[in-house]
Amino acid sequence: MESSATKGLTLRSHTGVAYRFDPGALCLELLTTGGPGPYRRYEVLREPADLAAWAERSRLTPTPVLEISAAEVAGVRELRDALFRAVLAHLEGELLPPGDLAVINAAAALPPLAPAITPAGAQCWAGNPGGTHLAATVARDAVALLTGPFADRIRTCAAEDCHLVYVDTSRPGRRRWCSMEHCGNRHKVRALRLRHSEEG
Repeated sequence: MESSATKGLTLRSHTGVAYRFDPGALCLELLTTGGPGPYRRYEVLREPADLAAWAERSRLTPTPVLEISAAEVAGVRELRDALFRAVLAHLEGELLPPGDLAVINAAAALPPLAPAITPAGAQCWAGNPGGTHLAATVARDAVALLTGPFADRIRTCAAEDCHLVYVDTSRPGRRRWCSMEHCGNRHKVRALRLRHSEEG
């Protein structure tokens, strides 16, 4: 219930063009909200409404109605930054940073969003979930991804100026781009121009 393959995020390029990006995992969707170091300039999680909006755009189905505090937003940002560094270390074939693992594992140890069913037979989330439940759900998704069968399918977009991270869940395992309609298309256009210039 934590994921829906039909969902994907709508992102905007630096030129303002909208495109769809499916990172393939809930935890990787969180990495599009900002991050440590140079990714700080992309920060969008500043207040509870921002985190609620991200949850609505995420692959969580149905969208959880959350009661979120400012402290929980700060906690999700800390989790995201730790997850970002851990994923980058994983991509480099390095040991995962102990401090960041402590943050991820502590979040994963807390109660996650709990699925429930309504009298009408529809899916819902039990109780009155908050930001901590959301963080626990994301952290558990990260643990499952980094220790599961798709751990070696985590990649960054092949475009030199794109740093989006995704997990390649395609059957052949040959995905190269964050989005074919964005970076994949830019690559095709550049290759076509290069071919024409060489022929000219």
